Amino acid sequence: MTQSTFRTAIVGCGVIGRMHARAITAHPRFEVCALIDTDAAARSNVAGEIGGTIVQAESLSDLIDSANKPEVVVIATPSGTHADLASMALAAGCHLIIEKPLDVRVARALPLVRQANDAAARGQVTSVISQRRFDPASQVVAKAIRDGRFGRITSGLASIAWWRGQDYYDSGAWRGTIALDGGGATMNQGIHAVDLLRWFLGRPVEIYAETARTAHEHIEVEDTAVATVRFESGALATILATTAAYPGVAARVQVHGSRGSAVIDNDRLEYFHSAGDAGSTGGYGRAGDESTNQALNELPPYDVPVEHRGADVALIPHLRQYDDIAKAIDKGARPLVDVNEAFLSLALVESIYRSAKEQMPVRFADVAAGL
Repeated sequence: MTQSTFRTAIVGCGVIGRMHARAITAHPRFEVCALIDTDAAARSNVAGEIGGTIVQAESLSDLIDSANKPEVVVIATPSGTHADLASMALAAGCHLIIEKPLDVRVARALPLVRQANDAAARGQVTSVISQRRFDPASQVVAKAIRDGRFGRITSGLASIAWWRGQDYYDSGAWRGTIALDGGGATMNQGIHAVDLLRWFLGRPVEIYAETARTAHEHIEVEDTAVATVRFESGALATILATTAAYPGVAARVQVHGSRGSAVIDNDRLEYFHSAGDAGSTGGYGRAGDESTNQALNELPPYDVPVEHRGADVALIPHLRQYDDIAKAIDKGARPLVDVNEAFLSLALVESIYRSAKEQMPVRFADVAAGL
């Protein structure tokens, strides 16, 4: 049976908006019906790339008050504008996709979370982009933790050691600002790994952090942050996020337990060992460890789903999340990354910033109060 497509408007036609436009165009369940941006040239450039008849508007209010109101709205504007635009889309009855983060501050995000939860009761779906949760490696590790294959989780690591030249921060007036970027290496680059770590290890309890600006000028935010986190389970974790690690090395997330461990390196399952698995040798490396290969095979398909084969490989993680969103809309269910999940990851990032500013440990419950 042929399934309908969802008419989708993209708000923001910069780098991230263009990525969403490409992903939507490649996905069989979504179609771009409108592009919204105050910059007419940016709108036209994206429209020219994806082709077809597309409505263009300067503001979201112009679109949702017209006969062309979309079914789905994607928010791909600077981070500090997310909550206001998302609230407008929800009030109009649209399903909603928000590029990470939810917004730049917990205080701004919490009213949106409550609004989205109320809307969910009416069948509206809201999802925040965290595409790395849909990587097969992440799915394997999450399932192993839920199934108890690593025993008691004892510790974890999230390391994002990337390089962004000064030209990156100079490329947009909003980049590196507190008001619109919300933060630096942790909020912008590191939030995906931070989200995975929190998803794997659960709800944090206490955070202690230090931040610094070590290799860039004319920015208000950090380019390096380190933190230790204690979780409700008793597990401890460390976080490193930096854009000052030339020329940039692999992003890594590790989970360790009393019966096993896993390492995700650049979104691939580099190591998996569970003491209870037949064939587990403890050898390092995905190709040489039967246990690791077994773990991957238990969650087929490891490679690209059939409906997305032939798509640009860079789009596959987003296409997987769009799969999840389409299913949630079809079933009237919550997506894997709903506003509650995104809020907790945002609260962890804000906890890091508060601890660094106050030079003392911060209780997560104080930052995430209200959820």
